[in-house]
Amino acid sequence: MKGLQELQARIIECRRCPRLVEWREKVALEKTRRFSDWAYWGKPVPGFGDPQARLLVIGLAPAAHGANRTGRMFTGDRSGDWLYRALFKAGFANQSTSEHRTDGLQLQDCYITALCRCAPPANKPTADEFSNCREYLEAELNYFLHFWETSNKKGAILCLGQLSYQHTLRILKTLKMNLPNPTIKFRHGLDLEITADIHLYTSYHPSQQNTFTGRLTEEMLDGVFEKIRAQIGK
Repeated sequence: MKGLQELQARIIECRRCPRLVEWREKVALEKTRRFSDWAYWGKPVPGFGDPQARLLVIGLAPAAHGANRTGRMFTGDRSGDWLYRALFKAGFANQSTSEHRTDGLQLQDCYITALCRCAPPANKPTADEFSNCREYLEAELNYFLHFWETSNKKGAILCLGQLSYQHTLRILKTLKMNLPNPTIKFRHGLDLEITADIHLYTSYHPSQQNTFTGRLTEEMLDGVFEKIRAQIGK
């Protein structure tokens, strides 16, 4: 747990990517009209949740006026509305909404993180920016994989979106995990057995691009969490 807390502190202080530092701080200074009275976070956003979780959720990056404003993953935007509703329904959160860091939300048996910790322009980190952030996700994956193994717990990794899936697989290969070869192509609802007790799941990202078009429905997202619950138990 101490190692996870130290990692979170390191992430908050990170300034490796000049483009992202400039953008996140510009957005935090200029704000947007509907949040003009907010004191924006404007820093890298660390992971959030239960350090003894059996479920690790991996997103893409903070939204400019979502987590970059609130300082908590998937908090304050439409993607978070979808995710936390589903987490609450599946028993992984104590409430269905996530609005700000002091709103009383607690994750239960779940930890949420992302590939990139700073809000990127147009929601598109560059290859170098992904690379600069990779060690943070690698450390989190290593932490939870070790925790699941040493505590004899079942574990689940949920990748939200194709990029999350692709980057997570690369890190798992680095960590010498047993993965299928060739790699299974991304699709919604994939259940990939890494070990007998650890599975990797996929979902379309709950972005407005997917939810407004009906590519991702509440039933589809709930279905993924039903699979996870069936695997790890209550």
